[in-house]
Amino acid sequence: MMHRFAAAVMVLLVWIAPVSAQSAEDVVWVQVEAQPSLREATQSVRGYAGTLEDVNGFALPGGWYAIALGPYKRRDAEIVLRSYRRDRLIPSDAFIALSGSFRQQFWPVGANLLARGAIAIPEATTTTETVQAPVTQPAPEPVVAPEPEPADETPREARRSEQLLTAEERKDLQVALQWAGFYDGAIDGAYGRGTRNSMAGWQDAEGFEVTGILTTMQRAALLRQYNAVLEGLGLQTVRDEAAGIEMLLPTAVVAFDKYESPFAHYETSGDIEAQVYLISQPGDRSTLFGLYDIMQTLEIVPLDGPRERKNNNFVLVGQNDRIVSETRATLRDGAIKGFTLIWPAGDEARRTRLIEQMDKSFIRLEGVLDPAAGSVDEQAIDLVSGLEVRKPKLSRSGFYTDTRGTVVTTSDAVQSCTRITLDQEYEAELVLSDADQGIAVLSPVDALAPLSIAAFTTQTPRLKSEVAVGGYSYEGVLGAPSVTFGTLSDVRGLRGETGLNRLSLSKLSGDIGGPVLDASGGVLGMLLPDPATGQQLPANVSFSIDRAAILALLTKAGRPADQAGASDVLPPEDLAAAAAGMTVLVSCWN
Repeated sequence: MMHRFAAAVMVLLVWIAPVSAQSAEDVVWVQVEAQPSLREATQSVRGYAGTLEDVNGFALPGGWYAIALGPYKRRDAEIVLRSYRRDRLIPSDAFIALSGSFRQQFWPVGANLLARGAIAIPEATTTTETVQAPVTQPAPEPVVAPEPEPADETPREARRSEQLLTAEERKDLQVALQWAGFYDGAIDGAYGRGTRNSMAGWQDAEGFEVTGILTTMQRAALLRQYNAVLEGLGLQTVRDEAAGIEMLLPTAVVAFDKYESPFAHYETSGDIEAQVYLISQPGDRSTLFGLYDIMQTLEIVPLDGPRERKNNNFVLVGQNDRIVSETRATLRDGAIKGFTLIWPAGDEARRTRLIEQMDKSFIRLEGVLDPAAGSVDEQAIDLVSGLEVRKPKLSRSGFYTDTRGTVVTTSDAVQSCTRITLDQEYEAELVLSDADQGIAVLSPVDALAPLSIAAFTTQTPRLKSEVAVGGYSYEGVLGAPSVTFGTLSDVRGLRGETGLNRLSLSKLSGDIGGPVLDASGGVLGMLLPDPATGQQLPANVSFSIDRAAILALLTKAGRPADQAGASDVLPPEDLAAAAAGMTVLVSCWN
């Protein structure tokens, strides 16, 4: 035990302030030993907890773990230290340590005592420290020598302790100085003029002697300031054996809920609306790329935000006015592992610090989450692994009018959209809209090659002739367009309006914007929503805008369309195929 403890002291010397530099009222701890692994530390802390009170376990910088008693006032801590050393309950090289020496608490499970005040020392120590003498007469008041002023390190001592820092610890100080607004250079662990000037600036702002070399106490104070933003989150190391992942999680705000492959769900459990999803699945590069695409269809990943995909990993950020979602996943040795953090918008300082700590602590264990993990009771078409798929605000139909992929649809489908898609996959832009006639022209962001395009008929339609309407009746649920057959009832509106056709057919909201074809497959017009007459029309009464209005708007938009002369009547199956081939799903997203 002695050699392990001595090694830990050498590694952690820079994190421990001299006892003489503290006042008697400071909150301190009695550190009894340190262990190089969490497993050994957990075994040790359980042994001490069986015989002593106030036993705690904390992570230390450099990957070690400390067992400490407390927290006590400094005078009380000295009593505990002497008493337990004398009774050989703790090692002789135990010492008094500051809270700044410790990171997250791992024992007792779920505890977070670093932010609390001092507690009373065990009764057994006060009893052994007190000497009962017979009272014969009042004892004279003792003469108490004044305590010396606390002393900090000299610049030479500070530079010597600074030399013991690891490269990572030197970078951590630069990051903290950058966060505090005193450093804007590279995070390289090299302490040149820029870093020294930033240290001097911080010392001046905090009322310390300006030397440009941080003492051990000052380094601890700076890091406490830097880490204060994470207080109250209950950062604890969580080892999820099923997912094969160990990492720091904010256990005060999230708690395990369920497994739904490839995710381990940690849902909101505190006052902060946060979620964490651990990612664990077998796979290769194709699987990783597929996960990247699927994640972007989920409600927990808003559309806006930077995203980067490389050969073996990706980072995916989505943000809106409500949440910020960040996903990090890596493929290694046939396993894809990572995590997603969802955090309330407007709390970037804490979110970025938290995800930095989570990422730094991430450890891949053996095994991946069972691909069959999950509850069949929660299966639904709009759920992926228990997470809701993002859905558009509105979906309607449209149809291709040229080989570049120009689309005509109803203007109602593209009002107040932050994003428009074709077949929920291809981005589209609004070219021109005529709200009075209810027509909009769209253009795909990337050129498309439609299976079929509209050919507008030049024939005058005959009343009572058969028509067909192509449309996504159920707004994309079926994954392919449907075709509805009906008849042409009139070439005017209910009040005699020209440019409208009245149809006898039953429609659904998803059909609106779809092409209306005559019996030969020529496009007569576009299906419109019901007019705002204030009256309930019969279910089989529908209207379409005439082809002339559509052709005029396409020409105005610089996208003239083809027209078709007379041709033979098509069989119903061929008419249905023609309608379905040119019809496209148009979705409006917030």
